[in-house]
Amino acid sequence: MNDLQRAHFKLILNAWRRELMEEVDRTVNHMKDEAANFPDPADRATQEEEFSLELRTRDRERKLIKKIDKTLVRVEEDDYGFCDQCGVEVGIRRLEARPTADLCIDCKTLDEIKEKQITGG
Repeated sequence: MNDLQRAHFKLILNAWRRELMEEVDRTVNHMKDEAANFPDPADRATQEEEFSLELRTRDRERKLIKKIDKTLVRVEEDDYGFCDQCGVEVGIRRLEARPTADLCIDCKTLDEIKEKQITGG
């Protein structure tokens, strides 16, 4: 991968990270502003369920932010774009679709097959 491609993916990853962090800030502000002690138990339960769903979403995004950070380190260390398992290039098209991909399509497919065999899914 050349310097121009690395810079391209670095921009994509940083923009994605920034967008996720803005969502975190919006959630915090929303939860502070919308938190109310409803006298009706059904209203209170509805609000708690909405907050719970929002927090689960933010938790998934928090994990994604960690993965983006890990990927940005790989970009800086010139290790980005290579499969963690076999060492071949992941491929530009795959990275465009999923910039945090750390496995080539063949290794990812094998991992998914193994997971299905283990979980029975």
